[in-house]
Amino acid sequence: MKQKSESKLGTVPVNKLLLGMGIPMILSMMLQAVYNIVDSAFVSNMPQNGEAALNALTLAFPIQMLMVAVAIGTGVGANALLSKSLGQGDPQKASRVAGNALFLGIVIYAACLAFGLFGARAYIATQTSNPLILEMGTSYLSICCCVSIGIIFFAMFEKLLQATGRSVYSTIAQIVGAAVNIVLDPIMIYGLLGMPALGVQGAAYATIIGQIASAVTGLIFHLRFNVELKKSVRYMKPDTALIKGIYAIGLPAIIAQALMSVMTYGMNIILGRIDESVVTAYGLYYKIQQFLLFAAFGLRDAITPVVSFNHGKQDKERINAGIKYGMRYTLIIMAIGMIVIELFAKPFSSIFGLSGQTQLLTVSAMHFITLSFLFAGANVAFQGIFQALDAGVESLIISVCRQFLFVLPVAFVFSVIVGNDLQRVWIVWLTFLIAEGLSVVIAMRFMRKIRAEKIEGMKDYQAELSHGNMVTRTS
Repeated sequence: MKQKSESKLGTVPVNKLLLGMGIPMILSMMLQAVYNIVDSAFVSNMPQNGEAALNALTLAFPIQMLMVAVAIGTGVGANALLSKSLGQGDPQKASRVAGNALFLGIVIYAACLAFGLFGARAYIATQTSNPLILEMGTSYLSICCCVSIGIIFFAMFEKLLQATGRSVYSTIAQIVGAAVNIVLDPIMIYGLLGMPALGVQGAAYATIIGQIASAVTGLIFHLRFNVELKKSVRYMKPDTALIKGIYAIGLPAIIAQALMSVMTYGMNIILGRIDESVVTAYGLYYKIQQFLLFAAFGLRDAITPVVSFNHGKQDKERINAGIKYGMRYTLIIMAIGMIVIELFAKPFSSIFGLSGQTQLLTVSAMHFITLSFLFAGANVAFQGIFQALDAGVESLIISVCRQFLFVLPVAFVFSVIVGNDLQRVWIVWLTFLIAEGLSVVIAMRFMRKIRAEKIEGMKDYQAELSHGNMVTRTS
């Protein structure tokens, strides 16, 4: 079984391998976006205070993103290190990597629980003075943080399954959780089938139950199918060297996704200076575009183990193929997404119970921010490639540029220009096109440097392999 897994990552044609691994990961990541978009759709259509509830979920969203960022980033580090260990023929080390990833999951959950108990209200209060939104946001966020064990451990099992080439099982686990969430949302929010109408709290409970369902399913698949990895509590014993190795790779991924949280939080504050409806419009757009941006993340998570595995084997040809096809497929996904959102912006926005002005602002955001999709996709792909080639610093720099350095200062300046004129909010949306465009220029320069230093100097693995086989036959 071990050889089967290794031959898949090391011998299947890279274009087919990326599609075979990437499609389940793309579906998995897109389904991850379901949790937030489904909650938003149902709460916005509540009979009373629907738009206020949507605003509350928007304010809570950055912390949800931050929890996911830490969990997924840790999983990404474990994924790359585990894949590399298997590529080097060291299943014992791979098992210890998996065990330490689960130990880190426990630590992450403890931190989320503490925040849910003691920090949720103070956090929401930094973004609104509306007492109704404050109460709704605090209630929703507290529940999601205190019972975040599902989303944290699903992220771990998802990455462990992906690292061994079994991404289809992580997708099944994601589908299970998404289905549970979709079914429970209207029941718990509106009070169907004899349940009390819990409103925003119902959305939170549906979310965490769905996440737990995904985690339990992921655990079952990990125990049954990841046969290369030994499962024992002793492998969860903290190993400082392995934890450092996980975060040497995963920290840039954590910061990359955490910066999304920081960016969204900062944008909430900046846009709130214009009007509360602009905050709601941006938050809603952000959740809609996550379906496509998360698709790029899914393909990135296929690129990383493929390139990392062959980096461990020093297979120059397959590394270059992983980079070429990974970038090509990412750009195709983002081009399709850009066209779809541009064409169907108004129908997408009409799913939510928005006032006329808020809906117009949401459609405006879709039309203008979506123009940055091709640049954004390229940046996401570059980040996965950099992580796989142990160029975490370069990946981190791209994250900082595209989600902080070139966003919040520019958005702030544009918001001053706009003032309270809602007809000119489109100027603020141009921030994202500028940020992604400048960042991709920097990423391309990094790629040239990394290729020269880490790839071009490698020997031709396939030529050496053929020569070795020829010598063996001659002997």
